[in-house]
Amino acid sequence: MQTYALVLVNQLTTAMLQYFKTILRKVSFSRELFEKELRKAIKSLITQELEELKKWCFKEFGSKFQPILIRNFS
Repeated sequence: MQTYALVLVNQLTTAMLQYFKTILRKVSFSRELFEKELRKAIKSLITQELEELKKWCFKEFGSKFQPILIRNFS
């Protein structure tokens, strides 16, 4: 039973990570919206997913939002 619960938690957090990636792509036209949604993601994700989000954000948006990324992932 405990293993099943861990699988569900992993699936949920993976889904949340994908959700936030989608949202960040959609709001990347606006610095303010991007930072607002990034803060939500940082507050919502667990450490493992947060590290993955950080790497992804710097890869996808590092040239456009580097100061925002540095400020929020510090």
